[in-house]
Amino acid sequence: MSLWDFLRDPIGFLTTWFYGVLAGWGVAPGVAQAIGFALGSFILATGAMLFVMLLIWFERKVIARIQDRIGPNRIGPWGLFQSVADMLKIFTKEYITPIGVDWLPYNLAPVLSVASVLVVWAVIPFSITFYGADLNVGLLFVIAIASMGELAIVMAGWGSNNKYALLGAFRAVGQMISYATPMVVALLVPVMMAGSLSLNEIVQRQTVWYILVSPVAALIFFIASIAEVGRSPFDLVEAESELVSGFNVEYSGLKFGMFYVGEFLHAFTAALLFTTLFLGGWRGPGAEQIPILGFIYYVVKTGIVYFLTVLIRGSLPRFRMDQMMDLNWKLLTPLSLAVLLVTALTNKLLEGLALGWRVVVLILLNGLVLWVVNGLLQRYERRRVRREVTSVRRPVARPQQGGAE
Repeated sequence: MSLWDFLRDPIGFLTTWFYGVLAGWGVAPGVAQAIGFALGSFILATGAMLFVMLLIWFERKVIARIQDRIGPNRIGPWGLFQSVADMLKIFTKEYITPIGVDWLPYNLAPVLSVASVLVVWAVIPFSITFYGADLNVGLLFVIAIASMGELAIVMAGWGSNNKYALLGAFRAVGQMISYATPMVVALLVPVMMAGSLSLNEIVQRQTVWYILVSPVAALIFFIASIAEVGRSPFDLVEAESELVSGFNVEYSGLKFGMFYVGEFLHAFTAALLFTTLFLGGWRGPGAEQIPILGFIYYVVKTGIVYFLTVLIRGSLPRFRMDQMMDLNWKLLTPLSLAVLLVTALTNKLLEGLALGWRVVVLILLNGLVLWVVNGLLQRYERRRVRREVTSVRRPVARPQQGGAE
């Protein structure tokens, strides 16, 4: 093995070297594999936790520019070490456990909040050789594990023995579980196109990015993933101005910090999944021959998607609860079902046609679906305005004044 092998694929190089060292020490192959999995899990989890500090700094600086502020700029160059100072503060703050909490769900919720995100990273293919496990039901695994994050919020609200926290948990049930419906339906489109639930297979079969094949499904997944994270404009789960921080109001110190870490990791993981499912993942020129190039492509694509989520968070105001539910059940869910039906019929009817022609037909049909939906929305809005104008112009009946007889 040469220096070029290391530069071309550092992860594969180090993995081969590590297993070679263990074999030289006489370690059995099964034991060596178990040690490798344990060490890889530790490195990936630790790296993800430390990466959150960079995400916090990046998000603060971007939102500061959006809102015409400076952002962190005192501690370290460009304020880079501000997140380190915040982390040290979180570690030294006092733990306060209110009287009457349900001990097990109260203390287990912060752990589940972070673990539900870190476990997802185990099946994400960062390059052709850099992934934890290649499951043939990888996408189903992601959906199942992601639900642990919702369970953590419910456990935190219930276990805190606080009405504000419980109301925040109930909102989580209404919001996050509701938006899981259009998100899962939209996920069926790349599964149908690739013919597999494996994330590796979905990436490798994206000779044409699925965002081009089905832009409507990509848009639905993008919106629903923001709502699943519970960030602005869908932050009704937390709603500081209404619920005093919502489900985590009774947490302090590192337990509160774990919810904070879980939120940022969840947002970045949503960007990772969007890149994997709709932007070709690590695919790019030379990515198969030079795996480190594929990792760079993956990071760049994910960074662009994450920047868009931060841009939305810093720009849009919070929805009302009824507006958020209307968007989900009256627009996104029926639209996702329509796109799924159109994609399934097109794939079946044009099965023998070349891939390029199928892509063209799917793009045209997606445009047609958007045109129909836009017309229906405009018609609905005109009717709503007409009803409001009619109700304003309608004369108000005044009570009759009886005279003295």
